[in-house]
Amino acid sequence: MLFRSLDILRTFQALPTMSSALKQRIHSGQVVTGAMVFEFFSPGLSSILHQAGAKYVIYDMEHTGLSLESLKWLFASCRGLPIEPMVRVPVGEYTWLARALDLGARGVMIPMVESAQHAQTIVQACRYPPLGRRGAAFGFAQCDYQGGDIGKKMVDYHDRTVVIAQIETEKGLAAVESIAAVDGIDVLWVGHFDLSNFMGIPGQFEHPDFLAAMKRVADVARQHGKVAGFMATDAAWADKVMAMGYTMIATGTDTGMLQQGFANLIQHIDKRG
Repeated sequence: MLFRSLDILRTFQALPTMSSALKQRIHSGQVVTGAMVFEFFSPGLSSILHQAGAKYVIYDMEHTGLSLESLKWLFASCRGLPIEPMVRVPVGEYTWLARALDLGARGVMIPMVESAQHAQTIVQACRYPPLGRRGAAFGFAQCDYQGGDIGKKMVDYHDRTVVIAQIETEKGLAAVESIAAVDGIDVLWVGHFDLSNFMGIPGQFEHPDFLAAMKRVADVARQHGKVAGFMATDAAWADKVMAMGYTMIATGTDTGMLQQGFANLIQHIDKRG
């Protein structure tokens, strides 16, 4: 019985972690769904999103007042649940990227990536030597406060970390081929409002130039073995981008969905009253 238990333990230890399994699934070409959160930074939200079917949650720091201290608390609320915490940092610099990963981020989204050089700097900040320049902080939040072999941890954390480069400016669109070619960039994610703004067609999502840009990002991602990502605010957006080849899709915004949910029921009651 003891040997059988040891065999089971060894088999379990050999399995990929939930985080690395998610990254593998993202790269497999399957559609992987999650959520983006901009306002409701509640400890219960991770469980609510898990119950809704989300495989990951991306907390936004670019356009919100979310602090690193609160982010650490939110990441802790995901611990033990089959949902992976990620974050969009305000800017693609070492200070934000390395600290977010140290706090337990399983993925980092970087706004306005505009060159291969910028993409390479991002990857360097997310990887330990000799592959990158990330500083060591083991035994803390990213490790779930566990010990263990440092070399193995470094490999595991490289394997589980999803690096998402946002293509959302005219410069990023022009450089999308070279950005996609950077080893360590996993996802090309279109920020549709910013992209349309920088293309000079703000909010014109049916404009032929915008649709061509969307399709180009998806095609380039596929050609370079990367994944195309997008935040869909409704079913029509989801259907449109999936038809183009986008497979990492987040639902959002949390504010819009909550407001619409309340409005639907309130309007129903008001009509009957």
